[in-house]
Amino acid sequence: MKAAVGAASLIPRNALVWIILSQFALLLPHLGRLPVWVVLVYLSTAVWRLLAYQGRVSFPGRWARVGLIGAGFAAIFLSYGNLLGLEPTVALLLTAFALKLLELVKRKDAYVLIFLGYFICVTAFLFTQDILLVLYSLFTLLLVTTALVALHRPGEHRFRVDTLRLPALMLAQAFPLMLVLFFLFPRIGPLWTVPVKSHAARTGVSDFMKPGDISSLSQSDEVAFRAEFEGDIPPRSELYWRGLVFSVLDDGAWRSLRYHELPGAEMRQQATEPAGPELSYSVLMMPTQQNWLYSLRYARARQSGVIPTPDFRLFSPVEIEDQLRYRVSSWPQTPLETELSDWRRSTELVLPATGNPRSRELAAELHAASTSDAAFVDAVLAHFNRENFVYTLQPPLLSGPDPMDQFLFQSRRGFCEHYAYAFTLMMRAAGVPARVVAGYQGGEINPVNGTVIVHQFDAHAWSEVWLEGQGWVRVDPTGAVSPDRIELGLEQALAGEGSFLANSPLSPLRYRSVNWVNMLRLRYDALTYRWQSWVVGFNSEEQYSLLQDLFGSVRAQTFVIIVLASGALVLVPVAWLLLGRHRRRPLDPAQQLYLAFCARLVRRGLARERGEGPRAFCQRVAHADPALGRWARDFTEGFEQLAYTGSAAGGSARQQQLRNLRQQLQRMPGTS
Repeated sequence: MKAAVGAASLIPRNALVWIILSQFALLLPHLGRLPVWVVLVYLSTAVWRLLAYQGRVSFPGRWARVGLIGAGFAAIFLSYGNLLGLEPTVALLLTAFALKLLELVKRKDAYVLIFLGYFICVTAFLFTQDILLVLYSLFTLLLVTTALVALHRPGEHRFRVDTLRLPALMLAQAFPLMLVLFFLFPRIGPLWTVPVKSHAARTGVSDFMKPGDISSLSQSDEVAFRAEFEGDIPPRSELYWRGLVFSVLDDGAWRSLRYHELPGAEMRQQATEPAGPELSYSVLMMPTQQNWLYSLRYARARQSGVIPTPDFRLFSPVEIEDQLRYRVSSWPQTPLETELSDWRRSTELVLPATGNPRSRELAAELHAASTSDAAFVDAVLAHFNRENFVYTLQPPLLSGPDPMDQFLFQSRRGFCEHYAYAFTLMMRAAGVPARVVAGYQGGEINPVNGTVIVHQFDAHAWSEVWLEGQGWVRVDPTGAVSPDRIELGLEQALAGEGSFLANSPLSPLRYRSVNWVNMLRLRYDALTYRWQSWVVGFNSEEQYSLLQDLFGSVRAQTFVIIVLASGALVLVPVAWLLLGRHRRRPLDPAQQLYLAFCARLVRRGLARERGEGPRAFCQRVAHADPALGRWARDFTEGFEQLAYTGSAAGGSARQQQLRNLRQQLQRMPGTS
């Protein structure tokens, strides 16, 4: 009896294969962020488990498993430098998922592994909610569910592809209920947040800038954000997306002012009346784990949760852990801060006491030869344009205490941050208030849906100078060196150098000249935008607005009724279909003959008991009436052969077996 129970609790071979397949399918979305050794662990444990099933190796002992767990912790610590953070945690979970295979002996172990698989399926969405990942996750969900179904079929000792049918049907039946829950279930925010370790280098512009920072960011083809204008899209040369303002030059790097550095009178944005045409647009921004938002010049948010800063930027009080959609109005022609306070003026003029002496001398010479600050700005831009300066994504490394002297008088090769740095330094050296602004410039217009796609390689730095009567004026010294960067974009500006996305040879953005590739990319991006806007961006506010449009005012009682009624509308038809199909399903001809056999025996006073198997019933009949038992044994053997093995036979052979069974039924002792 114990042996039988033990055999019943073992894992069928079909289920084991589906478990291993689902493990590798769940690993695939994480390959780009995992060390290679994790993949080797998966391969090794899968091979070991299959060999153990064949009896060629034994399962590892308790201390061996403890050693493997300790080695996993140590390897993750060495790979990531710590055990905290999102990526190390997911890597640890995946490693445990693989090692669990080494103690997968009984069905209870398989249940733990399968339910852990459902959880791991969700972890991929902690990094991205791309529509392709959603489709792939449905596939992995199907595989894990198939493993669960196969686990409940102990007699299957061969791998069967048709095991997929029932899980696919189950998921299809659950799909309507999923839609109801998506639209009606309360949208609850995350219960916890975990820092993302490796995204810092590619999530956007940092809050400080030194030569080389933005040129490194411009090697990425990741999408920073997408913008959708309500009217005409401004020209590319006017799309300056302000994100950060750098007012402090500290230890060779520009940085923004800290909150504690602002005096009380400077903590509010100066009252400004909008001027010129209004631009209304919405921005769908990717997660950055940062607080600053991007907008065109002089922006006002049309929603709560977005704060204007004293230097005319937009700021989020919480870090952007998930994609964020915000609506903005901008007036780019509005003069900003036409009256400059003494504190602001002195702050935007501060330079280190020493350093870059030749740059300071050049600034003094050009300013002395200029009739006004505006003329001085033009003179510096003319100097950049006239001399042999080169706009390049591969500038030489600047070292030493005087990096701008090296740039202006020796290398003369730089990216946007080099020109913004040098220009702002020269402005301040000549007594003109100036600062560096970092963000993005330009963007790609998608003709499919009219959105502006801003990539990480559109990251840009420029300057703002304060001129009497005009306030803060945008000046982009990069345009004096490479007008194509502002008018046409980075790819055209670097066409001769060939350095555009040099580290991403498979990026589809490198093949925009191939029409069909480019059109597929743009159509997919339009689909992604709609997916992120309508599905991923469906938050509690959107849900409340939808319910209000459909049902008017939504109270708690009304909401509960709506949820229950919607669930009933989905579940009742499914239940009716399942139960109705079960009632209407015709009996197999062999089963009909067996029921006729049982009915004849009832007339002899031998009724089959509930749950009694055919063979047990036959033995009871033989014990009660030996003559009748011989006939019952022949009929039962014919029925078992037809019911359990006859389905594998061809149509003609099955019909012959049915005819034989009918003849045996007619030969019942005591009948003519």
